[in-house]
Amino acid sequence: MSKPHETAVYTHGHHESVLRSHTWRTAANSAAYLLGSLKPHMKILDVGCGPGTITADLAALVPDGHVTGVDHAPGILDQARAAAAARGLTNTGFAVADVHALDHPDDTFHVVHAHQVLQHVGDPVQALREMKRVTRPGGLIAVRDSDYAAMTWYPESPGMDDWLDLYHRVARAGGGEPDAGRRLKSWALRAGLTDITATSATWTFTTAQERAWWSGLWADRTVASAYARRAVDGGHATEDQLRAVARAWREWGQREDGWFSVLHGEILCHKEA
Repeated sequence: MSKPHETAVYTHGHHESVLRSHTWRTAANSAAYLLGSLKPHMKILDVGCGPGTITADLAALVPDGHVTGVDHAPGILDQARAAAAARGLTNTGFAVADVHALDHPDDTFHVVHAHQVLQHVGDPVQALREMKRVTRPGGLIAVRDSDYAAMTWYPESPGMDDWLDLYHRVARAGGGEPDAGRRLKSWALRAGLTDITATSATWTFTTAQERAWWSGLWADRTVASAYARRAVDGGHATEDQLRAVARAWREWGQREDGWFSVLHGEILCHKEA
C-alpha cells in the first residue's frame, strides 16, 4: 500500500498563471513573522522554494550565511537559480527534495522555512518531523500556509462560491488539506514540537490593479493549469463549469467595490536546545 505522501500531488502545477502569483511573493509579504529572528550568519533551508523569490530575499538577509532552496519539481529550480543569479547572490544552492524525507543530516540548519507547502503534502506531521530533525538545537522551524475556508470576499458571488467548493474537492482528492492554516499548530504539536508561537496574517487585494491581477491569475488558473486538468479528469467539474467560474472571477475583478482577503496561519517553533 502506498504511504499517504506518495499519493499527494501539487494541486496547482507550474502553469504561467500559477507562477504569476509565486513570483510576486517576497520575504516581506510572505515571511514577515520570521524576519526579526534572522541573523547574518544563519544557514537556512527553504522547503518548497518554487521560483525562488523568497529564497533570494532570505539569502540577501543572511549575507554571511547560506540558503538552500529545495523543491519536489526539478524544472522550477532552474528559475530559482536564475532569480538568485540575477541578484548576484552567491550564498544559495538548490536541489530536488521530498519534505517527508530530507537529504540532510540531523541538526544542519539554523532555520527551516516552508511557505504554502504543508497544504499540498500527504503527511504534514511527518514533514514537520523532518523539518525539526534537520534543524539545529535552538533553531527555528517557520511555516506559513493559507486557509481556503477562511478566505473571504465582497461582493458576494455564487460563481466564486462554486470556485471555493471546487477547489476544496480537487485539493483533497489530490491528498492535500487546503484549510491548512488553522491546522499548523496542531500538526506541530503532533510532530513533537513544543515551543510554538502561532500567529496569522493576510494578503488583501482591493485596488483596481490588485483586483485585475488576482482575479486574472485565478481565472486563467481555473481553465488552463494542472488544477484545471485535475478538476476535469477527476470528475469534479466540466470544462463549461470551469469557464463559468473563470467568468465569475473576472466579473469580481471588475467591481470597483471588490475586496478579497487571504488568511494565513503561521507557526514559529524553537527546537529544544
